[in-house]
Amino acid sequence: MNSKKRHTVTAALPYTNGPIHIGHLAGAYIPGDIYSRYLRLLERDIIFICGSDEHGAAIPIRAKKEGLSPKKIIDKYHNEIKKSFLDFGISFDNYSRTSAKIHHETASHFFSDLNKKNIFIEKTTDQLFDEKEIQFLADRFVIGTCPKCGHDEAFGDQCESCGSTLNATDLINPRSILSGNKPILKSTKHWFLPLNKYDSFLKKWFIIDKKETWKSNVFGQVKSWIDEGLKPRAITRDLDWGIPVPLKDAEGKVLYVWFDAPIGYISSTIEWAQKEKKDWKPYWQDPDTELVHFIGKDNIVFHCIIFPCILHASKNYILPKNVPANEFLNLEGRKISTSKNWAIWLNDYMEDFPNMQDSLRYVLTTNAPENKDNDFTWKDFQAKNNNELVAILGNFVNRVAVLTQKYFDGITPEISSFETTDLIILKEIYSYPKKIGNSIENFKFREAVNLMMELARTGNKYLADSEPWKLIKTKKKEKVNPIINISIQICSILAIVSEPFIPSCSKKLKIQFNVKNINWNDFSVERPLIPKKINKSDLIFRKIEDEEIDFQLKKLNESEK
Repeated sequence: MNSKKRHTVTAALPYTNGPIHIGHLAGAYIPGDIYSRYLRLLERDIIFICGSDEHGAAIPIRAKKEGLSPKKIIDKYHNEIKKSFLDFGISFDNYSRTSAKIHHETASHFFSDLNKKNIFIEKTTDQLFDEKEIQFLADRFVIGTCPKCGHDEAFGDQCESCGSTLNATDLINPRSILSGNKPILKSTKHWFLPLNKYDSFLKKWFIIDKKETWKSNVFGQVKSWIDEGLKPRAITRDLDWGIPVPLKDAEGKVLYVWFDAPIGYISSTIEWAQKEKKDWKPYWQDPDTELVHFIGKDNIVFHCIIFPCILHASKNYILPKNVPANEFLNLEGRKISTSKNWAIWLNDYMEDFPNMQDSLRYVLTTNAPENKDNDFTWKDFQAKNNNELVAILGNFVNRVAVLTQKYFDGITPEISSFETTDLIILKEIYSYPKKIGNSIENFKFREAVNLMMELARTGNKYLADSEPWKLIKTKKKEKVNPIINISIQICSILAIVSEPFIPSCSKKLKIQFNVKNINWNDFSVERPLIPKKINKSDLIFRKIEDEEIDFQLKKLNESEK
């Protein structure tokens, strides 16, 4: 990894129009957390930033549906989402919200600064208008047929079927979500970001510089948009919910949510810096800082085209080093649908499986939709928990702890010199941190977590092949000593390298094997991890029974709307 001075890591701001589900976790939050925890283990200067996205058309739509004010909706879901992330162990350094005063000020300043630089184009265009509701229909207030793929429930800003970015006026047979009526066209003035003027910048910054380092799904999607030819995009909306456009002749208009939301990363950083009494600017303006955005594929255009153009136009800000977006996670063979309640909600999961955050983190990481859509099933969740976490990792560390207590009263046997065969296994086990680290740095988290489990498998096989329980019976205790010593070293390595993926397990292992927090790179064959005393065995994972899975499947099918 390029040893930059500092790292700014962001995860997509979740909409406060509903709770968090497993698709959100798999898309942005677990990958961002793995990466951030790894950087902290390298003792890097790193901040992991997020917050609630509380503007945009989805909020007033949800408010109308629940018979509440938009303010009550955002307060309800902001608090619920923030608590879910905290309980689940996502290690944000700051979790803010875009309704905060600091964010309104930051976003308004960005708009005013770019406006003074004459970046925007002012123009009057025809927009969809609901005559019954007497309201312009921005983005999510209108649905219709996608002109690209023919999906008949595309939104005014994006088709969730093919992923195309749209304008509301692009839709075929549009209809208002508010009244169900067919809207008319009506003239209104807006401010546009002329993306077409940034064509040469994007081609240099993105197509030339990123081809070798960015994920193929992200690179391909962004290149196709650039190749199609970018057009000016309106960054204001006719709405009464959002950040008011800070101009005298813009009454009744707010900033487009995808102008204001990414700026939320910056305002959240400023909020964090104020609390910590630090300077926020190096994290966004120093070229020695690496900026990485973790998002789902539906946010690629905003983070790889629109936001970089805004940052570039401001002339003060660094650009993302990488945007490792994931594809979508399906559920039991079907697309997750919040409107149909076909989802596994994070707060429900933690109620039904208390203290089992690591099991969900592990399964979502091994099954992550890194380059293509993937599927979560309850049966697979049970199998991976029982056959891998319990039977491989949990079983290995438990056997090592039990044998150490039984044969050595919990004290690690000291070895003056190892045999050649011992040195071979030691070299192998100490190669894992580097391999796992390389995979994490290349955003291959599935590969990284599989390597972690491979290390546990190696430990299990080594113990099974060595059979210390047979050797001890033949009074050859000196032959048992290196076996237990090496097995304890494997457990100690696992205690460190498991932290990015399964942090609760890592914490338990550190306590059980008396491993202190250590820099990821500070141990090797030459500098081995050999704790002196091992605490008594404590089961790290529990088995999930068939009845629990049957209950979840029944609950899922019955909850569908």
